Amino acid sequence: MKPVLALVGRPNVGKSTLFNRLTKTRDAIVADFAGLTRDRHYGNGKQGKLEYIVIDTGGFEPTAETGIYKEMAKQTRQAVAEADVVIFMVDARDGVCAQDHDIAKYLRKLGKTCILVANKAEGMTNSHQLGEFFELGLGEVHGVSAAHGQGTRELVDLAFASLHLSEEEEEPVETGAIKIAVAGRPNVGKSTLINTWLGEERLVAFDQAGTTRDAISVPFERDGQKFELIDTAGLRRRGQVFEAIEKFSVVKTLQAIADANVVLLLIDAEQGVTDQDAHIAGYILESGRAVVIAINKWDAVDAYQRQLVQRSIETRLAFLKFAELHFISAKKRQGLGPLWTSLAKAHRSAMIKMTTPVLTRLLLEAVQYQSPERAGLFRPKMRYAHQGGMNPPVIVIHGNSLEHVSNAYKRFLEGRYRQAFKLVGTPLRIEFKTTENPYKDK
Repeated sequence: MKPVLALVGRPNVGKSTLFNRLTKTRDAIVADFAGLTRDRHYGNGKQGKLEYIVIDTGGFEPTAETGIYKEMAKQTRQAVAEADVVIFMVDARDGVCAQDHDIAKYLRKLGKTCILVANKAEGMTNSHQLGEFFELGLGEVHGVSAAHGQGTRELVDLAFASLHLSEEEEEPVETGAIKIAVAGRPNVGKSTLINTWLGEERLVAFDQAGTTRDAISVPFERDGQKFELIDTAGLRRRGQVFEAIEKFSVVKTLQAIADANVVLLLIDAEQGVTDQDAHIAGYILESGRAVVIAINKWDAVDAYQRQLVQRSIETRLAFLKFAELHFISAKKRQGLGPLWTSLAKAHRSAMIKMTTPVLTRLLLEAVQYQSPERAGLFRPKMRYAHQGGMNPPVIVIHGNSLEHVSNAYKRFLEGRYRQAFKLVGTPLRIEFKTTENPYKDK
């Protein structure tokens, strides 16, 4: 299981900059402005063979009792509860302030593994320059520069050392079973659906958000095909129970999605498509997993509510147009048969093998039908295509000046390939590789 690092600190100490550095992305907005980040932001990082999840949080004010700062503090507390290691960031240039003391006091009470990091410490290699931060009572101070990447690798190594992780990852045992992760918000009926499939009360299903607290894997066989059903968690095992109704731990769901072959995104018809549903759907797309969407509790809503749900799907989940949509009732066993058909189709599409001659022929036919636009002096020339991976399927296209191919033309090619191979329920990734001129420098 991937370890989880949470970045905590007062506003404008460089948490989002460090997040971007660790994940090697620009996902978090960075500016010299306090209070820019407000929600929790999740990303994947990798160092050597070890992979981890990083959580970026907004500026933490533990004593905030009203307004937006109270909501931001709640988000940060949730991130800390989910984390294996908390990285508490302070500003080396500003020194210790009262807010740092408040945060340190909160972290000391929790008793979690906590690493104190002084950011913006360019050139401050001597410990006496960072000596004032020892008064926070969190042990050794580690000087880093998130903007320049100084000390970040050592920081991750230190976090891993505190968790006593081994570099040798266990190879997953291939059982031939299709892994299906049932993802969604708390209380949408994930456990009820799996119980209905199994025909027994295998999982605790109760009308309370956060009943399932860990990712539960259940083996299952249907028509000779082995499946592994994964019911995603609502709350982390060691997590703190919050009074808010949303007791949803994103981390566990992310891990379940990453391990699955197909993800069944379950949405509550009574509430429609919420922001949380859209976030989960976005992560499924980002991870490249095949997906089927099911609207549960369809029997409990009237005609007007059904129209609203369908509109919210069209507007908020427009980026999952390739996924098949089903309206079901897990409790009353309605609409579950076609769901299996869609799951099987999505898995077949995700694991499909595409031969180079067929891919190349389809590419040349597409170019003949509609050639890519000229970009100034350059006209992209596509020569051949081959498969570059599965789950999700990756098609690599070789040629000249392919960096000038527009996104619109890329979508056009994707549509042609989807139609030809009857791909349903899986993302399709197209990569371009431009041929280098061997005589360019001669």
